Amino acid sequence: MSALSEGLTQLLIPVAALVGLGFALLQWFLVSRVKVSSHDSSNGYKEKLIEADEEEEGIDHLEVSIKCAEIQNAISVGATSFLFTEYKYLGVFMFVFGAIIFLFLGSVKGFSTKSEPCTYNQGNTCKPALANALFSTIAFLLGALTSVLSGFLGMKIATYANARTTLEARKGVGKAFITAFRSGAVMGFLLAANGLLVLYVSINLFKLYYGDDWEGLYESITGYGLGGSSMALFGRVGGGIYTKAADVGADLVGKVERNIPEDDPRNPAVIADNVGDNVGDIAGMGSDLFGSYAESSCAALFVASISSFGISHDFTAMSYPLIISSMGIVVCLITTLFATDLFEIKNVSEIEPSLKRQLLISTVLMTAGIAIVSFFALPSEFTLFNFGTEKEVKNWHLFFCVAIGLWAGLVIGYTTEYYTSNAYSPVQDVADSCRTGAATNVIFGLALGYKSVIIPIFAIAIAIYVSFSLAAMYGIAVAALGMLSTIATGLAIDAYGPISDNAGGIAEMAGMSHKIRERTDALDAAGNTTAAIGKGFAIGSAALVSLALFGAYVSRAGIKAVDVLTPKVFIGLLVGAMLPYWFSAMTMKSVGSAALKMVEEVRRQFNTIPGLMEGRAKPDYANCVKISTDASLREMIPPGALVMLTPLVAGTFFGVETLAGVLAGSLVSGVQVAISASNTGGAWDNAKKYIEAGRNEHAKSLGPKGSDCHKAAVIGDTIGDPLKDTSGPSLNILIKLMAVESLVFAPFFAAHGGLLFKLL
Repeated sequence: MSALSEGLTQLLIPVAALVGLGFALLQWFLVSRVKVSSHDSSNGYKEKLIEADEEEEGIDHLEVSIKCAEIQNAISVGATSFLFTEYKYLGVFMFVFGAIIFLFLGSVKGFSTKSEPCTYNQGNTCKPALANALFSTIAFLLGALTSVLSGFLGMKIATYANARTTLEARKGVGKAFITAFRSGAVMGFLLAANGLLVLYVSINLFKLYYGDDWEGLYESITGYGLGGSSMALFGRVGGGIYTKAADVGADLVGKVERNIPEDDPRNPAVIADNVGDNVGDIAGMGSDLFGSYAESSCAALFVASISSFGISHDFTAMSYPLIISSMGIVVCLITTLFATDLFEIKNVSEIEPSLKRQLLISTVLMTAGIAIVSFFALPSEFTLFNFGTEKEVKNWHLFFCVAIGLWAGLVIGYTTEYYTSNAYSPVQDVADSCRTGAATNVIFGLALGYKSVIIPIFAIAIAIYVSFSLAAMYGIAVAALGMLSTIATGLAIDAYGPISDNAGGIAEMAGMSHKIRERTDALDAAGNTTAAIGKGFAIGSAALVSLALFGAYVSRAGIKAVDVLTPKVFIGLLVGAMLPYWFSAMTMKSVGSAALKMVEEVRRQFNTIPGLMEGRAKPDYANCVKISTDASLREMIPPGALVMLTPLVAGTFFGVETLAGVLAGSLVSGVQVAISASNTGGAWDNAKKYIEAGRNEHAKSLGPKGSDCHKAAVIGDTIGDPLKDTSGPSLNILIKLMAVESLVFAPFFAAHGGLLFKLL
């Protein structure tokens, strides 16, 4: 048995989650101490402007601060109304899909209420299939609601913090950085703690019914991961289409045709663009990483429940994935203090190293944390399920599995940073290629994206080989969890990017001095790289999570081996490998058609509103917000339907083996496409920012803003927008969502699937 008692485990997990929530509230309180003025309190914060006796730089009169408050209010209202409208659609989907889960799983044994012999724990009786159907549906709804809540809370804190970051930039870049980073930390800790707490409470409530039937209990808990990821898919796709339609429209007409700066208040699409940062990069990313966390936990718990942990009812060893997440919250809390309290940023060049240091510190501390957890929470020797056989494993084996996942995440993060940061030669080469126009910029950017896949794939491959060799499929599940164990820090770094981007937009729209805009631009450039690192983590963890879920699906569906040489499996492989391309085509075209409408609307306003270019008239921002909202809500349905229906169609009509092929094919091809798309887009974006900033002789020779080089860079950035913010990040949800959906429906497919092959 484990050194840690069950009682202590039952105490430590919720305490860690509550500490995470408490720390998030503390960070929020510290951010709220930055005062934003609001002329008649219209933005909901009844607070005065930064005190008059505090020293400010730039334009030090009330008008600028009132403008900041008004712009913040417009962004917050736009983001909230979009998410509420999106969630109405998702609410309908949740209940319809919940009913499908109940009907499919309930029909496995003809809606029988009799106890069944257990599938794995031979000789024992387990709860009826109807109970599994009901509890899987409840877990699905809980996961979906937690996912929605994660995204929504993230968006609220981001829109609360953007103007505060702008105002703090008047006191120096260090103050602005701390405000943006603290706000990101609020989101990171809220999500990590919420996800852990809801999962822990769900397991304990389900246990009241299931009792000693842990096999049924943890099988039904997999619905939690399905709920989390299905909401994330629509949030990512819908938010991604919204933000990129506005961004492409604003850039093409504003920068290329009218030669006005980014986020210029004369640009009609500027509010829609800033709203998009919050609904796509914040709400979408929050739901996405919550989905990954929920699925990796569910995959590990399911495999453990049919191993010696589950059979001997060792609750502490069974809760190993939850204890790792609890340790992760504590480690991330310590790590955050390094950025906000222990090291002060004094100039622009220190921003990016400080963010990178967060990744390294959290990884080193977490490695020690994993060692402690593995020693105290696990027996020294135990057996794990390995496709019908039992594998002998020692506790230090699992330490290496989790640690290799954690360090593979760091390698992916640093590789992504190398290929997308304008401090290194790959992005500088892309910027240099703009000398000869947009075509060479596009060629160099695509090549960079393809090349950036190499190291992450080797890192994932090594992590898979080592963890599978040491602890079979459970090893891969906990390796994925290792990569996500520092999710609070990862999300803080990731959310920092869009908050800084918004802060720069508000500074530009409020007419603040050039010095302040330089500071917010520097925060934003570092934020672009950190956003790319966040996407790298999300994609890498999705690959490991999908493989773990794939293994759990193969076990649950009763497949002895997945043989690529059988026609049933091979056709599945081919179709699965094609799905990421079909999905990307849908999302790219959606952004393109929405951007087309946006470009036409922005042109129309510039041509028909007298005095708009001179700044004497105001543009109609609301019309552009409406175009983005309508397009994203309409266009998110077909890609979402493709992902949700593929496993149901493949499993029902072609059977469990063909579906296994589809899952393997989509995993292998989806990871490559996702990494290259995200990094290509990130590199083009930072190549443009490199030229705009003009910080060295090389960059100055390519600029200034408005030069032919700069226009070529803007075109590259515009092409990269849907790649890095819509298609790329949504693909990681595609591969893991199809895998978790297949696992949840596996009992139905095993009993009734393969209708076409039965008829032939």
